[in-house]
Amino acid sequence: MQFVVENKMITQQFGIYELALKLKKGSLALFPTDTLPAICSYPKYSKKIWTIKKRPSSKPLILMGGCLDDLFEFVHPCALEDGSQLAKIYWPGALTMVLPTIGNLSEHLNGNSNAVGFRVPALRIARDLLMQTGPLATTSANISGEAPVKDAMEASIKFPGIPILAPIPWPNSSGMASTVVEWENGKWNLLRPGSVVLK
Repeated sequence: MQFVVENKMITQQFGIYELALKLKKGSLALFPTDTLPAICSYPKYSKKIWTIKKRPSSKPLILMGGCLDDLFEFVHPCALEDGSQLAKIYWPGALTMVLPTIGNLSEHLNGNSNAVGFRVPALRIARDLLMQTGPLATTSANISGEAPVKDAMEASIKFPGIPILAPIPWPNSSGMASTVVEWENGKWNLLRPGSVVLK
């Protein structure tokens, strides 16, 4: 599919089902969220994200899901209660929680520790995609160190040839990154201020 915007062409547009099939075969994809447009893959293909973004391997990715249950199956039991309490207040929304994990998930998302950032976005079309695919490794759709893209057109120009979620244009996002908090031994630490101000 293709879509013309101001005499420019966005190619590689796909609906949720078709995009999910491409992701399962190892593709990257671009999709909107409530904060910033995102680039994503299945966790086992996440090295492609670091490569295409020219992102230092020391900077972790987050796991985005369509609902709490899809994400919290990867969370270590020690953090489940505190994480669930915060999620019930702020999810779906612009809060990323960094929590200790079980299994080998962190190997695909964070080479520095066994903790991973988790988020359920507020934008419905993003959750619809994530409910179809299951949790995806994600980060903002920009080259590392450059300003975030604002919309589908900018994302397609920055990452030509990467499949993109239709329909276009995407709903407006806040343009502000999510707030990031980290759970450690029963306490929450603010790692990055953003769209959400914790009460």
